[in-house]
Amino acid sequence: MRFLARRTLLSVADYAVTMPLIRWTWTGPASDEWVGALGEFRPTDRETVLEMIQGRYLFSSKLVDTHGVSPFAIEVDHGDWLDDLQAFAWLRHFRDARTDEERRFARALTLDWIGREGSFDRDIWAPSLCARRVLNWLRHFNILVEGASMEQTATIARSLSTQIQSLRLRGVLATEPVDALLAAIALVGVALCNESAESDINSRLRRVHRLLEQQIDDDGLHRSRCAKVQVQILVELITIRQALRRNQEQYANEFTELLESMHRALDAISLGTGEPAYFNGTGQMAHDLVVAVQAQSPARARATGVAGGYGRLIAGRSIVVADSGLVPPPEYGHNAHASALAFEFSHGRDLVVCNCGPAPTGMENNRHLFRQGIAHSAPTINALSAASIPASGPLAGRLVSIGAPTEIEADEADHSLMLATHGYEDRFGVIIQRSLTLLAEGKTLVGQDKLIRKGGRVSGACAIRFHLAHQAEVQEGEDLVRLKLSSGAIWTFLWEGAEMRVEDSVRQSAYFGFHRTKQIVLDVLAADAEEVSWIFTLEES
Repeated sequence: MRFLARRTLLSVADYAVTMPLIRWTWTGPASDEWVGALGEFRPTDRETVLEMIQGRYLFSSKLVDTHGVSPFAIEVDHGDWLDDLQAFAWLRHFRDARTDEERRFARALTLDWIGREGSFDRDIWAPSLCARRVLNWLRHFNILVEGASMEQTATIARSLSTQIQSLRLRGVLATEPVDALLAAIALVGVALCNESAESDINSRLRRVHRLLEQQIDDDGLHRSRCAKVQVQILVELITIRQALRRNQEQYANEFTELLESMHRALDAISLGTGEPAYFNGTGQMAHDLVVAVQAQSPARARATGVAGGYGRLIAGRSIVVADSGLVPPPEYGHNAHASALAFEFSHGRDLVVCNCGPAPTGMENNRHLFRQGIAHSAPTINALSAASIPASGPLAGRLVSIGAPTEIEADEADHSLMLATHGYEDRFGVIIQRSLTLLAEGKTLVGQDKLIRKGGRVSGACAIRFHLAHQAEVQEGEDLVRLKLSSGAIWTFLWEGAEMRVEDSVRQSAYFGFHRTKQIVLDVLAADAEEVSWIFTLEES
């Protein structure tokens, strides 16, 4: 495959340019003068500054108390926390620093990072992480150097230049598309902040556009189909566009149309809770960051429709986001989930039905399990998914499609979606078709799961799962299930054509962390079933 051959060549080339014999040439000058061309639109929190000074670091919903020790000097087994620390996005909170002590603290942490991590490390200097760190240093360079000695300023500037040089060399050799894109965006930011590199803006913008054309689909969604990646790219692109508007009039309209389509696509896979739906590696995300990103554009997906292989239903205060199971190209599939026909459902600010999300830190051994169909509100047969994730071979760890392409249709007038997967056709003799309809101004969600026979012998046990929101209380009855949400709202669940049971489940939440929840499971033999019907209805007092 061309993808694998290209990936191998790029890996070899990257190892060559990161060899010690070559790496010494990365050292950049300390004499570069950086201007504050990049602004900051993400929310800030002064309490975060005060907590950090006290040795308490809250990143990615995990609080680590270092007891006064540098966070770069301790071992923390939490990938997302470490990513936030190493990316330096926390520098923005020091924008509102009120004392010299607070500014010195931010500078001291940065100098400590240079002392400990300033030499090349393949993980800490990974192109995407390095690109975000460079952009954050450029955004807040004044915080780092205000009141610093000449030696400290030179040390910071030299480290920044070295990281930039690594991006110049390694960005074009990145094996992951997102790494290449973020590195290219960072180099545009570098050109905007360094007057001597101003002539490079045009050529660097052209590279960013080429990569965006490859990575963003016609609906404005990144081809990884991951909202987390979508937000990450939007944060950096918005920053660049704002800087271009302020300082480069000829580029004032750069990215405008593209960003609007990306905002619409993000909104199309987001729920009324404010969170993007948990699909394809998207899990907990800071709500205030998502709000800040979406506030940069009025573009919204306000109606029932389809975007990037996802379907969206809107009626009254209810939103349903469903996944057709579209498998991304191999280069985008290393975090993709086998979530064909899965959905999430919110009513107002209440989450009702959801997916488990990616495996949380500390459960990496179960990462594969969280990517399977059973971790989603979807039907599976014999606990197998509609797509595969090979454990070995050239596509190990990447989502691979099974059978004919998935199908998805939306009917805006009827507030309905039809999705179908062929992933079980060859193995079990059925196509599974799911219909979702919102009725009564969104107070009722009706679902039908049809097992359509396609000749040959039909076999297998089908389990249709509904993972429930955190803190939902489940009251089982003979003919119905009542769900009491944390808000006090009560939903009834009725079903027909299958046996019902309630099991434990889990979900990672930006507000509650990793918690045990419940799931409703409908069981039926594929050979005995033609259609399983179910309905969620809001009880009104």
